[in-house]
Amino acid sequence: MTAVEETLSMRGITKSYPTADGDYPVLKGLSLTIRKGEMAALMGPSGSGKSTLMNILGILDRQTSGEYVLQGVNVADLSEAERAEARNRFIGFVFQAFHLLPRLTLQENVELPMMYGRVPAGHRRRRALELLDRVGLGDRAQNRPGQLSGGQKQRVAVARALAMDAGLLLADEPTGNLDTATSYEIMELLHELHRDGSTILIVTHEPDIAEQTERTVVLRDGIIESDGQSAADATPPVPERG
Repeated sequence: MTAVEETLSMRGITKSYPTADGDYPVLKGLSLTIRKGEMAALMGPSGSGKSTLMNILGILDRQTSGEYVLQGVNVADLSEAERAEARNRFIGFVFQAFHLLPRLTLQENVELPMMYGRVPAGHRRRRALELLDRVGLGDRAQNRPGQLSGGQKQRVAVARALAMDAGLLLADEPTGNLDTATSYEIMELLHELHRDGSTILIVTHEPDIAEQTERTVVLRDGIIESDGQSAADATPPVPERG
């Protein structure tokens, strides 16, 4: 496998936190590679280190030791300002709680990463409208998040995550606040993006969500317990309508 084929590569990642009794290890020499265009799930019980790993993946926290290369850039070599720029440039985030700004319109919410990336205003507006149209909300661009359902808010969050054309879509429990039917709709949207070439890593505790991806990585006690194919056919099932 060449570096070009890898969206991210982790080697020997450790993370410890200081306590009164000494350093407490959370991640213990973990290695992980996500290939370009892959759709994978990250699972693990409470205390497995899953949240810690996600924070390192999202450049929200630093590893204690080990190498993290994201799209050819060694994250450990970056200053704090460069890390913030890399987060905005390389990673599109989708959160369980949506994290939309309530006073901004949907268009303005989608524009935010591009504002931080110093994209010219005219291009920002056009790109935001194109992305809202792509997720089926083009006619709601001037609405505010409070006027939307949970599923619609998550669609806006997905559009925002795509704004900078980031190499990695990192989705943290993207269906956690949604009912079953709406969860399927969001997964169908993620599958559509995957078919179009997006690299997607979903952090989830729901086996039925993980089964819809190509690969499931299971974390336990700070190490990878298993890493394999999730299902032969990753097409999401259609919920029964009653």
